[in-house]
Amino acid sequence: MRLIFRSLNRYRNSVLWVIVVKFLGTMTELALPYILKHLIDEVVPLGRLGPVLLWGLLMAAAALATRQLNVVANSRAVDNAHNIAYDVRQALFRKTVNLTGAQVDAFALPSLISRMTSDSYNVQNCVRAIQTLCIRAPILLLGSVILALTMDWQLAMILVVMLPILVTVCVGISRFGIPLFHKVQERLDDVVRIMRENITGIRVVKALTKESYERRRFDEANDAMTASDIRAGMAMAIPSPLMQLFLNTGLTLVVIFGAYRVNAGEIEPGVILALLTYFNMVMNGVMGVNRIFVMLSKASASANRIDEVLQALEGPLVLADTAGPEGEEYIRFEHVSFRYGESADPSHEGFAGGEREKCLDDITFSIRRGESLGIIGPTGCGKTTILNLLMRFYDAEEGAVYVDGRDVRAYGKDELHRKFGVVFQNDMVFNDTLRRNIDFGRGLEEDAILSAVSDAMAAEFIGELEGGLEYMADIKGANLSGGQKQRLLIARALAGEPEILILDDSSSALDYRTDAALRRAIFARHRSAATIMVAQRVSSIQSMTNILVLDDGRCIGYGSHASLMATCPAYREIYEAQMGALE
Repeated sequence: MRLIFRSLNRYRNSVLWVIVVKFLGTMTELALPYILKHLIDEVVPLGRLGPVLLWGLLMAAAALATRQLNVVANSRAVDNAHNIAYDVRQALFRKTVNLTGAQVDAFALPSLISRMTSDSYNVQNCVRAIQTLCIRAPILLLGSVILALTMDWQLAMILVVMLPILVTVCVGISRFGIPLFHKVQERLDDVVRIMRENITGIRVVKALTKESYERRRFDEANDAMTASDIRAGMAMAIPSPLMQLFLNTGLTLVVIFGAYRVNAGEIEPGVILALLTYFNMVMNGVMGVNRIFVMLSKASASANRIDEVLQALEGPLVLADTAGPEGEEYIRFEHVSFRYGESADPSHEGFAGGEREKCLDDITFSIRRGESLGIIGPTGCGKTTILNLLMRFYDAEEGAVYVDGRDVRAYGKDELHRKFGVVFQNDMVFNDTLRRNIDFGRGLEEDAILSAVSDAMAAEFIGELEGGLEYMADIKGANLSGGQKQRLLIARALAGEPEILILDDSSSALDYRTDAALRRAIFARHRSAATIMVAQRVSSIQSMTNILVLDDGRCIGYGSHASLMATCPAYREIYEAQMGALE
């Protein structure tokens, strides 16, 4: 709930204005039964039309004022709620893009998506309710009781006796709401995860005719979420009929005892009408309080989930500037070991890991400026993990990673990442023009973009597209071939003239001739950059200065192509299997 109150504080002037207007509207609403009582008991018996019309107009004016004041307050409350929800989503998005890899793993992507969508919507509804219901309902409750006591304390005591029962029912049931709604949001995370997997992998699902299987998986997750939602809804629905029962019992008692007292001449009929109206107001107030408890229970669970992300550490910690090992190495890994999950908080709700095997074990290598490193090995051997540690998406568990003589942990995030040009596996092509996909908001010169397009062997296919660089790519580059997407992404990486160029299996969709031409262009025109290329094909990396051969997170070979052919049986086996197949 701290998140909600922090958000309200940012708009405190506007929120205060809503509270004042809502207060005035509720007070005029409370005045209506009192005016009615006075009209019936004091004015009508006079037998004069003038006073009746005057008090009738006063009552109509109060009713109109009540309506207008509530409309104005509710309208501003909705605006405030939308603005606060907007700010929360903005803050959540900014925070999410700055989370470390370990933090993203801990929260999980589906959970981050549902926090951005359904959780922020719950907070929005709660903020609106706080400004309206939280003002109107308590005032109606207390105001009706106080005014009823001033009219006839004996009948009003029926209401006073009922109130503690109603509040106990409300609080007693609603205290279970937060954990129940928290479970609903967790189940929603599972639904989002399965939807996301199926949307991104729809081609695989269709190709393997697994639609029925995926429907069953979704049905199970959807059923679990629905069951949790029903349990929460049923628990929060219990107070409503109970309170209706007690209030109707109170109304019946007021009518019975009030009739006896009117017949006895102890009270006037207008008092009974006013008390019945105040009882209805109390009923509305109690129902409003019940709605508040329901919304607060749901929003509290959502706000806590959002706050978990917002209160996470802002990116990785930056160490004091530490000098790396002496020498000419521009990039150096020194006895680096790493396992996923260790830097995430195991107690976190989104953390599903445990003790895991090391993904990298005692890795050491170095690259000078202008040199290149190829990394090869079976799937899951740790190739991409090396890139993640170099760019500090994760921190090494043991050992250290150095860039330009400094530990990567001594760099600010932006300072470090400006050195890189990167193409990852399954990298993202955005729904935008090819030019803006390459520029990526960096404001690059036209010559830099055209040069990168040429170096990436992309000029020919871009020239054939309608509009050239202004051609609009679909989401994830659906209207481009695999090779075209890879060349576009390589152009993006080259356009910024990076000091470190990382190509993670970025030429797998290219034919051998284009792949070879691409490597020649990179080494000829970007010779000052340190280049790291992860590949499955020996032909893509055999011309690299050095090659790192990985197996199960360990280095089993390091050196030039020629030296590895002589000293590393695993590398020689890969080479012979691939090149022999080509022959």
